[in-house]
Amino acid sequence: MYSKQEDAAPAPPATGIPMNSGVGGNTYYHAGTTGFALPGQAPLAAWSTGLCNCFDDCGNCCVTCLCPCITFGQIAEIIDRGSTSCGASGALYTLIMLLTGCQCIYSCFYRAKMRAQYGLQESPCADCCVHWCCEPCALCQEYRELKKRGFDLKLGNATIHHAFMIT
Repeated sequence: MYSKQEDAAPAPPATGIPMNSGVGGNTYYHAGTTGFALPGQAPLAAWSTGLCNCFDDCGNCCVTCLCPCITFGQIAEIIDRGSTSCGASGALYTLIMLLTGCQCIYSCFYRAKMRAQYGLQESPCADCCVHWCCEPCALCQEYRELKKRGFDLKLGNATIHHAFMIT
């Protein structure tokens, strides 16, 4: 009538670390895609443009090279869904840059947050490595990705509220 306790598989310990789920482990590769996924999740998507395709948007490339705080502020405002302003994020980025020169540590967290929101691959390497090695290229790639997803980063918060009210 009821299954015996011996027949049931013991529950995995609650460690916060993914455990092997049987067939092929807990990470599956989906043939024909460019990413990995956990069971029941869609595979991770590739970035719409490459890291070194900065000249796909020459205007943004120039702005980012001359004043990366502007591009970072625009990205942060979209990723934070309007909870922080472009100006505040850009000012904090500039302050970190002037005081420590390690603004890439701050900006790499936004890349990770963006990848989580949109299911993007961590490529070509870890987020902090990408920002450490080529901060302008990373910011340009993130800007282009948001632009291809329909955000007008120049409008900022007005576009964010409209986009999230629809969904």
